[in-house]
Amino acid sequence: MVQKIVTVRSDDLTGIESDEVGTHRFSLNGIEYEIDLTPDSYDKLDAALRPFIEKGRKVGRIKVTGRVRRDAPVGPSAEDVRAWARKNGYAVNDRGRVPRELREAFQAAH
Repeated sequence: MVQKIVTVRSDDLTGIESDEVGTHRFSLNGIEYEIDLTPDSYDKLDAALRPFIEKGRKVGRIKVTGRVRRDAPVGPSAEDVRAWARKNGYAVNDRGRVPRELREAFQAAH
């Protein structure tokens, strides 16, 4: 037995099913929307928004990331720990993460 899966796309505005339906994105008040439209419906959307687009300011693309903003680290800076470590005979790299043992030694000395 052969199974055939058919995906039918329809215009979200008119309900018309068509192979020409495309997905379009727009944003308003910081919320991004996605809508499936035939070329005719897209032309209507474009015509309705055109006066606002022409008078608006372009601010760039919306960036979607999964990154979480973190607060600044609490405690001594890496440069302070490195300077102390060098003065006290520890071998330490100029860049990168300061080893935990060095941070603990710095904290114990202060």
